[in-house]
Amino acid sequence: MRQGRRTLSRIGRDKRILVLYSATMVGIDEHIRMVLARYHMDTGLYSPVRGVQGTIDPVLRRWGNQYIVDIRPSGSFAKGTAVHGGTDIDIFISLTSSLREPLQSIYDTLFNALSQAGYAPRRQNVSIGIRVGGWKVDVTPGRRQDQYGNYHSLWSNKTSSWLQTNINEHIRVVSGSGRINEIRLLKIWRNRLGLNWPSFYLELFVIDALTGARGGAVQANVVTVFRAIDQSIETRRLIDPSNTNNAVSATLTTDEKAALAVAARSALNSYWKTVFQ
Repeated sequence: MRQGRRTLSRIGRDKRILVLYSATMVGIDEHIRMVLARYHMDTGLYSPVRGVQGTIDPVLRRWGNQYIVDIRPSGSFAKGTAVHGGTDIDIFISLTSSLREPLQSIYDTLFNALSQAGYAPRRQNVSIGIRVGGWKVDVTPGRRQDQYGNYHSLWSNKTSSWLQTNINEHIRVVSGSGRINEIRLLKIWRNRLGLNWPSFYLELFVIDALTGARGGAVQANVVTVFRAIDQSIETRRLIDPSNTNNAVSATLTTDEKAALAVAARSALNSYWKTVFQ
C-alpha cells in the first residue's frame, strides 16, 4: 500500500504510467512471479523439448553429411529467455568452412530435406520453422568463416544476402545481462498480442533500454522498457554485438515499429493483469 501511494505521487508527473502502476492492483510482484512461472520453459538437461534434436538429427546429418561440425540448441532456449507461446527450441547447425556451396543453396537444400522428411517447413529470415511432435522449432544453418572460430555466415531471405553472426557471443551478451525476467515478460506480452518483434532485437532493446537501471527491480524496469518502446523504438539503433555491420533494429519496418509503440502505449494505460496474463 505504501508503495502504491509513493508511486501515485510520482505518477502525477506522467499519467501514462498511472494504471500500470495503480495502487488498486495489489500484489504486483506476486502476479509477476506467477506469470513468469506459468510461462517457464524447462531448458535443463532433461527437458522434454531437448528430445527434438534427437528426433530430427538423422534428417540433418543425412543432409549435411561430413560437412557438419556441430548441431546444438541456440536462440532463446540457450540464452534462458524462452517462454511458452514462442519458439520452443532453436537448433543451430554449424557447417565446416571447407563447404563451398553458396549460402542460399545451403538454406534451400536444408529446406528441401526437411520438406521431404514430412516436416512442412516455413521459410523465415535466417531460420526454417518446423513442428516436431507438437514443439515449435527453428532450424538455422550457418557456415564457419574459418576452421576453428565461432563466427558463421548465414543466408538472409529478408535481404537476399549473407550476414555474419556469432551464436556464442549472442548467448553470452543476453544470458549475462541480468535482465532475463524483464526480457521474458516482454516476450510474453509480444506473443499474447501477436506482435512482430524478432527475439534477438527484443532482447537487445530491453538490455539497452535498461542501461544503468537497478537489477531486480522488475516492476519499474518493465515500465521503463514500455516507455522506451513508446518513445524511441522508431529511432533507437541497435547493433549486433558480433557484427558491427548488422543493424538488428533494421529488421523491422517503420510501420512494424509504430505498431510496437502503439501497443506499448496501451500497456502503459492498462492493468498489470491485463498486460501480463
